Amino acid sequence: MSPDNAEQQATEVLERVVIRFAGDSGDGMQLVGDRFTDVSAAFGNDLATLPDYPAEIRAPAGTIAGVSSFQVHIAGRDIVTPGDAPNLLVAMNPAALKANINDLMPGGAIIANSDAFETRNLDKAGYLGNPLEDGSLSAYRLYSIPMTSLTLEAAKGTGAKPRDAERSKNFFALGLIAWMYTRPTEAITGWIAEKFGKNQIVHDANVAALKAGYNFGETAEIFEHAYTVPSAHLPAGRYRNITGNLATAYGLIAAGHQAKLPLFLASYPITPASDILHELSKHKRFGIRTVQAEDEISAAGMAIGAAYAGHLAVTTTSGPGVDLKSEAMGLAVSIELPLLLIDVQRGGPSTGLPTKTEQADLMLAMYGRHGEAPLPIVAAYSPSHCFDAVLEGARIALKYQTPVMILTDGYLANGSEPWLLPAAADLPDISVKFQTEPNGTGPDGEPKYMPYLRDPITLARPWAIPGTPGLMHRVGGIEKQDVTGNINYEPSNHEKMTHLRAAKIAGIANDIPPLAVDDPSGEAELLVLGWGSTWGAIQAGARRLRADGVNVAHAHLMHLNPFPANLGEVLAKYPKVLIPEMNLGQLSRLVRAEYLVDAKSLTKVQGLPFRAAEIEAKMLEMING
Repeated sequence: MSPDNAEQQATEVLERVVIRFAGDSGDGMQLVGDRFTDVSAAFGNDLATLPDYPAEIRAPAGTIAGVSSFQVHIAGRDIVTPGDAPNLLVAMNPAALKANINDLMPGGAIIANSDAFETRNLDKAGYLGNPLEDGSLSAYRLYSIPMTSLTLEAAKGTGAKPRDAERSKNFFALGLIAWMYTRPTEAITGWIAEKFGKNQIVHDANVAALKAGYNFGETAEIFEHAYTVPSAHLPAGRYRNITGNLATAYGLIAAGHQAKLPLFLASYPITPASDILHELSKHKRFGIRTVQAEDEISAAGMAIGAAYAGHLAVTTTSGPGVDLKSEAMGLAVSIELPLLLIDVQRGGPSTGLPTKTEQADLMLAMYGRHGEAPLPIVAAYSPSHCFDAVLEGARIALKYQTPVMILTDGYLANGSEPWLLPAAADLPDISVKFQTEPNGTGPDGEPKYMPYLRDPITLARPWAIPGTPGLMHRVGGIEKQDVTGNINYEPSNHEKMTHLRAAKIAGIANDIPPLAVDDPSGEAELLVLGWGSTWGAIQAGARRLRADGVNVAHAHLMHLNPFPANLGEVLAKYPKVLIPEMNLGQLSRLVRAEYLVDAKSLTKVQGLPFRAAEIEAKMLEMING
């Protein structure tokens, strides 16, 4: 059942293909999408994925609200998005078909589980008739396959009860797609053995369904031929497939190691950030301590306490959690301790769209604390870049003794791509020296510790571990006196400390790379300025226009507070500036206010990332006036 005999069967070579698996939330679409993705990554394809979960935990089965999907874009060349429109839709029931059919490219293929298209399910999805039979899908290539009954037949000898065997139909679909795109299946059967080896009946039913799907594709003669997508020519090195949340977790492990500090994570479970806590809890051997706190406020308080005690402290959450942590973050700003707050953004406000993506927390990160409480903001732009963003956030936090906000989002957190593993020797040294001796002189002439005696370059205060002899000091939310750290209510001191804290953050602009501009021709009139997960769609749109001879420039911000020192200079070079965002124009407002540039917004708040075509169309509109 391996496609080693690919030369013997007719195959069509494709440069790229976009496949979407869709079904009920209990149909295992995320699982088969992950398996197909991992197999394709091992095959050597470049890839990008877009999982899409129902917003409700238990939406009624068979309804459009309960549809779960997984889109994967595989290619024999470098790609940067999960694709605008799928070439193939695998629909496990009528609701999955109805929820996704409008996204399918014209002339695309549909593989439908015909067993699920019964009257009850058709009614739930709002169909008046059966679309597999009424000709309404004539614009597409339709393959109607009774996956459920074929799975039940394949599982007969495994001892699985019919209800349990039916659950294996996702593996039938996976086996069929593996044949269709000449994917080897040995790795899938190995994963099934690892995952379900303790339950022999479940294991056997899944393997039987996988083989049945593969063999059906090979023998049914309803397909013209199989397809193959060749390996991509990527830079040499060792790769693995990685999601944004996993890259974030690995970045934290690396940051703790490079800082030579124990890592402490306190978190309250929240979609879509919880996976970071789950992953880090597996790595105690690296000196990592994780705590599932009773609420968001407690998690932030624990992180502050860990930072005070000399740990690399982290708390992870999503937008609603940032709301609750805001007072504690103000405390961290006031006492100037290094910690990381990682915000995996999701649709809001309030509960909003908990499983959908958004970029609407930028203003919250900038100003979501009372008083003047600035802190640095670092944003990841792709799933694998989450690793680098975390390392950079940790570097800034430790060097400047400040809390740092790191922004990812649901699209990055759950999406995946190949990651070229960095060499450990190439990771930055972000280690710090704790204060171990008094650094000043008291009124009596004796050596004394001055907790707010700042470094003249970074303006960072010293970091002393509690209990160090002679370095006793207090922390708290009441304003500190400059140098001594004593409680002080004098108006002039408060103003001085406010300016010092702001100057420390502003000075980080001199310690980050200048903003790079992707402008191959050097003649573009339009600059597209982005941040976060819009990177892939902007890049893809720009590539399409350049291929047609249209000049366009792209710059992407990783540092959002402070901005790179040369941002104003870059903006001044281009007569037209476009800022696409998955919000109502938050970066656009900041740029217009800071640099007096007439930047135009392209906004989207649908819980879905931009498509490259949407940004390409707006670029053309602005270029053509």
